[in-house]
Amino acid sequence: MLIFGIVLAAGQGKRMKSKLYKVLHPVCGTPMVGHVVGLLDQVGCSQKIVVVGHGADAVKGYLGDRVEFVHQQEQLGTGHAVLQAKDLIGSEEGLTFVLCGDTPLIQKESLEKMVSLVQGEIAAAVLTAEINCPTGYGRVLRDEQNFLTGIVEEKDCTPEQKKVKEINTGIYCFDNRKLFAALQSVTNHNAAGEYYLTDVIQILRESGEKVISCLTTDPSEAIGVNDRLALSEAEEIMRQRINRKHMLGGVTIKDPANTYIDATVSIGADTVLLPGCFLKGATSIGEDCVIGPHADITDSIVADEVSIKYSVLQDTVVGTAATVGPYANLRPGTKLGDKVKVGDFVEIKNATLDTGSKVSHLSYIGDAHIGKNVNIGCGAITVNYDGFNKHMTEIGDNAFVGSNVNLVAPVTIGQGAFVVAGSTITKDVEEDALAIARERQTNKPGYGAKLRERMLRKKDNKDNIDIK
Repeated sequence: MLIFGIVLAAGQGKRMKSKLYKVLHPVCGTPMVGHVVGLLDQVGCSQKIVVVGHGADAVKGYLGDRVEFVHQQEQLGTGHAVLQAKDLIGSEEGLTFVLCGDTPLIQKESLEKMVSLVQGEIAAAVLTAEINCPTGYGRVLRDEQNFLTGIVEEKDCTPEQKKVKEINTGIYCFDNRKLFAALQSVTNHNAAGEYYLTDVIQILRESGEKVISCLTTDPSEAIGVNDRLALSEAEEIMRQRINRKHMLGGVTIKDPANTYIDATVSIGADTVLLPGCFLKGATSIGEDCVIGPHADITDSIVADEVSIKYSVLQDTVVGTAATVGPYANLRPGTKLGDKVKVGDFVEIKNATLDTGSKVSHLSYIGDAHIGKNVNIGCGAITVNYDGFNKHMTEIGDNAFVGSNVNLVAPVTIGQGAFVVAGSTITKDVEEDALAIARERQTNKPGYGAKLRERMLRKKDNKDNIDIK
């Protein structure tokens, strides 16, 4: 049986008060409409259609060829929006989900249950929820056999109907042909003057079809994000789900309330996350790692047995048993081999450090390849930019670079070479050579006392002038 998906994403979202189109606001790192489309993939939708209107170009730019698009030129209601997909799937046999692009908390299990219900004499299933404060939601009406007789929008409810606590979540599963046949009979004779998708339920009932509700056990699935407050609520709920999934999968999270993991992140078993971690994008963390406290890692691959604390990583690859931090900044293009050590206040950009190398303190390594078992001393830097172009630094295996060394690129330090502290290296250093590039020290006996006396006289004269 074919399954189709229609995602409603044409609304303007004025209450968000944002230049960013509503369904593109991220929840745990992924735009809301991305969560919804991803869910349709999970339940095996063969064709996914997104109805766009305001912000159409932005939505198309994000989703690309993952879906097909139809344009709702005028926002005349949810029924009118679904009808825009008629030319693509209106005559097909199968089931069709209708979901809203601003409901990122829908879960796979609910959609699978709805599919199992829409069979035989059941023409549609509606995901419903019972909440204590149903204000703002459409109310679900039933007959004596517990089948749905209709859904009444809030503004059209009678005082008695407003007392109903079972609400429509806006999530539907229809027999596809029956859906589009019923849509032909939907009118806009209501308080809003819109074509409601909810009217399809009553039309199906009047034509002898049966509609059933699927009551969710998690009312948060009903949350539609229309403002920043709801966005924050959805983010918190999804973050709790994500953290729970990882903890049940063998990850220790010391303080879940202060741990932020995007939906796209993977983490291996026996890894420990300390408070204040932000794991974002396509990040992958291996097993037996200790991450944090306060690690901010984006789009990075971290192998097993790695320690990262108080550091920022972006587009970085970290090898097995490496240590990073505290207070390291690893920028895009950084690749650390196994057992590499990157210490405090070290910045690395577009550089590879091979197995066992160490950059322990206060260094900048940019546009460089550093071989195995190299030691980079405190304050050593690669001078990679001449004001116009970036240049590479090459350091061979087992080399030693002393403290406060400037390596002016392009330059190569050979294997086993020693570069003496304080040197400014502008020429290549041969393999196993010792490089010294600094002014020879000169000591002048007694000059320290003379200098001090002269400076004190100058200071006294200045103080006297200031007093006058």
